[in-house]
Amino acid sequence: MKADYNKSTPYIRSMVSCLSKVVDDGYKEDFVATREGLESSSTRKLYGPTEVKVVTSFRFEGFSDPHDSAVLYVIETADGVKGTLIDGCGNLADPFVYKFIADVESRSEKLMIN
Repeated sequence: MKADYNKSTPYIRSMVSCLSKVVDDGYKEDFVATREGLESSSTRKLYGPTEVKVVTSFRFEGFSDPHDSAVLYVIETADGVKGTLIDGCGNLADPFVYKFIADVESRSEKLMIN
């Protein structure tokens, strides 16, 4: 049974507990955004925006330091790989992550309109 990550649940209070929960649910791959696309850390396979679906995302705010803020993206690829991508916020945000996620979301919006 697939977890419903949009319901209010205790594991979303911290990045560590949320990441642990999604890994337990099968999202085990670590992804890295590069200039070429989304890269699997274990296989080095590259995925383009048309090959990726963002299942959900979680934003974590730093209570004492804004530099502690981050976003956790829960991702599935067209070939069935499930994993996560983590990005900083504000000045610490990775421009490759921002562009890749924007491209994925833009593609998703176009699919829903058509």
